[in-house]
Amino acid sequence: MKVTLRHTHASSCTGTIGFVTEQTLEFQGISLSKRHQKLGTVTTFTELILVGLGDASKVDADSLRAAAGQALREANKEEFGEVELILPNLLSAHIEAQAITEGALLGTYQFDKYKAHKKPNSVHELALLTEKDVTSSIEIGSIYAHATVLARDLANEPPNLLRPSTLADFVTAHFEKTKATVKVFQGDQLVDEQMVGVLTVGKGSDHKPRFIEIHYTSDASKPLVALVGKGITFDTGGVSLKSGRDISDMRMDMAGAAAVIGALDALVAANIPCNVVGLIASAENIPDAGSMLPGELIQYPNGVSVQVANTDAEGRLVLADALIRAMKMKAEYTVDIATLTGAAAAALGTKYAALFGTDSLVDTLLDAGSVTGDGLWRMPLIEEYNDQLKSTYADISNIGKGKGGAITAALFLQHFVTENAQWAHIDMAGPMEADSTSGYKPAGATGFGARVLAEATILLSK
Repeated sequence: MKVTLRHTHASSCTGTIGFVTEQTLEFQGISLSKRHQKLGTVTTFTELILVGLGDASKVDADSLRAAAGQALREANKEEFGEVELILPNLLSAHIEAQAITEGALLGTYQFDKYKAHKKPNSVHELALLTEKDVTSSIEIGSIYAHATVLARDLANEPPNLLRPSTLADFVTAHFEKTKATVKVFQGDQLVDEQMVGVLTVGKGSDHKPRFIEIHYTSDASKPLVALVGKGITFDTGGVSLKSGRDISDMRMDMAGAAAVIGALDALVAANIPCNVVGLIASAENIPDAGSMLPGELIQYPNGVSVQVANTDAEGRLVLADALIRAMKMKAEYTVDIATLTGAAAAALGTKYAALFGTDSLVDTLLDAGSVTGDGLWRMPLIEEYNDQLKSTYADISNIGKGKGGAITAALFLQHFVTENAQWAHIDMAGPMEADSTSGYKPAGATGFGARVLAEATILLSK
């Protein structure tokens, strides 16, 4: 679907979308009731779709994203072809145009590439009606939406079709004709670089691990921002096998890596002046005769030794490699993102990711999240909980012995960050997936993190 700008009504359009609030009494000659104005309500007339926004004073960019997603799904259901959407003039025209563009493109997303019987979206053009020139906002909204779609596509891929090697091949091909460069480490190269985490986690699988670097330097004077993603393409739990009846969602255990890839895609497409590197540690966590065992010892090149108390806490082991790499590169800011703990999802549900880290970087991420609608909730790094990571024969264990699992996981990662480094950790286990379609999030992978990482990088590069 193409999103365009239009200043006047065109006779070619087959449908119109309008937004109404509790304060809107009439729309194009139609008298409105509370039923039409209620938040989330979609009302369809002949060639007209009205979406309720509720109280006008509470409308923000994310509620417009959700409303646009709902409206465009309804327009597809009605088999409209070319649709005009009237901006509600509740926020700035630029904020509205970007949010609606993102919501429309994301709300109509479908992952149907493996279905024999596809039903394509009928809407092929969405024209935003406004007197303001919001072309640039439509463009950045489209870029952000496509970056999120990229992250969704990767996370939704079946695990037999997305291995560490195919993920690396995809990234290489995707950025081949751009200003970004990609390096992939495998086999003996991982040994030479002392990537002991990915080597240990991935040694049980026939599909061997990869470490992927995406470099994008459009302005070398800008501070180096390292975006670190967990890329476990499937997680069985290893020898500490997961007990769930259906663990097929563990194909999304690389959603953090997908977010990093999406963020880089947005930054490159928008030609943002920045200096950024994406670091992705990718492996399969599979039980086999050669798999890592509970009780194994890993000696990291920064001197920290780790007891593998549970092989299902593998994500932090591979992230440690990437964090050490970021520190070696002397990144000024480092943000890691991962589907790391069920504890984060239990604490915050599916709407928010847990956010840990140094104050100023956490504040920047919260500011970025308020722009993109990616929910981040600050969590404490309670130093006393480090006692839970104590091991009898290593410096630390890879799991805590008590409660607060999301916190102890973050504290584990902190052991691989140099003192005084600007570092943040996002545990996105909750919002990685939508169980049902709502707003601009169809059921399946949400692409969480792609837009907020890109937005944070822009803020850090100013």
